[in-house]
Amino acid sequence: MPRTGSSNITGQAPSTSIGQVARDFDLTEAAVREWVCQAEVDAGERPGFSTEERQELSHLGRENRRLREDNEVLKRATAFFAFLST
Repeated sequence: MPRTGSSNITGQAPSTSIGQVARDFDLTEAAVREWVCQAEVDAGERPGFSTEERQELSHLGRENRRLREDNEVLKRATAFFAFLST
C-alpha cells in the first residue's frame, strides 16, 4: 500500500491513498504528493526547506535583485555626472 500521510492534510483516514485523495479533490497525484512531502518537511519529519524558509529565500532573492538593479542605476548615474563635470 502506498505511503500517504494525507490524514494530516485532508482529515481523511490514514489508509486513504494519495491517488484517492487526488481523485476526491480533483487534483493531480503529483500535486498532492508534493503537498504531503512539504507538510512532512514543515513538521520536521523529512529534511528540506520549510515553507517559511522557502518564503524567506524568495523574499531575499527579490530584495537582492532589486538592490543589484539599484546599484546598477547608481553606477550609471555616477558615470553620467562624471562625464558632465569634465
